[in-house]
Amino acid sequence: MKMLVLGAGLQGSACAYDLLQQPQVATVTIADKTVAHLPAFLAPYLGKQLTAVTIDVRDEAKVTALMQGHAACMSAIPYYFNLAMARCAVEAGVHFSDLGGNTEIVFQQKGLNDLAVKHGVTVVPDCGVAPGMVNILAEQGIASMDTVSAVRIFVGGLPQQPEPPLNYQIVYSLEGVLDYYTTLSWVLRDGKRHQVPALSERVPVDFPAPVGSLEAFHTAGGLSTMAFRYEGKIPTMEYKTLRYPGHAELMASIRSLGLLDLEPVTTKDGTAVIPRDAFVATVGPRLTKPDGRDLVALRVTVEGTRGGERAFWGRELIDYFDAAHGISAMMRCTGYSLSITGLLQAAGEVRPAGVHTPDECMPAEKYVAELAARGVAIREMAAPKA
Repeated sequence: MKMLVLGAGLQGSACAYDLLQQPQVATVTIADKTVAHLPAFLAPYLGKQLTAVTIDVRDEAKVTALMQGHAACMSAIPYYFNLAMARCAVEAGVHFSDLGGNTEIVFQQKGLNDLAVKHGVTVVPDCGVAPGMVNILAEQGIASMDTVSAVRIFVGGLPQQPEPPLNYQIVYSLEGVLDYYTTLSWVLRDGKRHQVPALSERVPVDFPAPVGSLEAFHTAGGLSTMAFRYEGKIPTMEYKTLRYPGHAELMASIRSLGLLDLEPVTTKDGTAVIPRDAFVATVGPRLTKPDGRDLVALRVTVEGTRGGERAFWGRELIDYFDAAHGISAMMRCTGYSLSITGLLQAAGEVRPAGVHTPDECMPAEKYVAELAARGVAIREMAAPKA
C-alpha cells in the first residue's frame, strides 16, 4: 500500500520512519513546505521507498490531488490546518488521521461525518499520545467497568537530565506547549463539564525510579471530546500534564507577567511586539537540546465497580529516547501512534466509516499490541493499597 504523511517535522518524520518498517507498506510520501532537512534516520530510504514532496498545504487542490492513490493520509502539521486537510482527504476518498490537540476543530471535523460515510472512509483526529493514546487507554478502562466513578490521565514529555530553571526541553512545538499553558481545560466534576485554568491544581505523582516524583497540573486538549461524551455518565474525569516539580509555578509566574500574551505591546521606540513571539524567540533556543535525551511518562487510571465490588484499572508507560536511531521518546509515542492509526485504517480495522475520535473507534487491544511490537510497552498497574 501507499501511505502519505503531511509534515516533515519531528512527529511526521517518526511516523514516516515507522511506516517504512512495515512490510505491507510499499511506498511512503512525506510532504511539507520544505523537506530539505529530513532527519538522518530517513536518509537511507529517500529515492527508494520514500519520496519527499514540497507542497503548500494552503493549496487545497494540490493537496487533494497528492492524496489520491494513497491508502491513508496521516497529518503531523499544525492543528489549525486539520479541518481543511480532513476535507481534502474525504474528497480524495482517502482515510485520514491527525495529531489534533484542539477540541473545537475536532467538533468541526465531525461535521464531515456524512460526507466521509458517503465516500467510505474514516477520519480520526487527535491521534498522538495526548490526545490519542491516553484516550484509547481510558476508553479501554471504562469498558472494563460496570460503573465508573473517576478517570484520571497524566502525561509528560521530559528531559532525562533536567536543567534549571524550567527543567524542561522542547520535545515538540514550543508554541503548542504555550497554547496548552494558557488555555482553559475541560474536566468533569460531579458529572458536569467545567473549565479550569491551565497550570492549576498541582499534585505530586510518583513513578518508579529513575523518574521519581513529578508534578501534575491541568492543561488543555488531552481529553479531546471525552468530557462531552461522558457528561452526566462519569462523575470525575480529568487530564493533567506531568513535569518536574516547580515547573508549573515558574510558568504561571511567566504567564502572570504577560510574557505569554498574544496582544501586541509597543516598545519605547514604537515597535509593536507580540510578547509570546518574543518569549519563543528568546527561550526556544535555550530549551532546544540537540543532544538531549528525553522520556515520556504516562499513567491512566479508572476507578469504579465490577460485579458489585470496587474495582481499579490502571496502565502506565515510561518510554525513552531511541539512541540507536536518534528518535526521541516523544516522537516514538506520538509519531508511532499516528502511523499505527493510519495502518489500522488502511487495513479496514477502524470502523465504521465516518469521523470518530480514537476512543470511539480504535481497536484498543490491537493498538496496544502494535505499540508493544515497536518497544513502546504499556504495563498494567496494581491497584493502590487502601
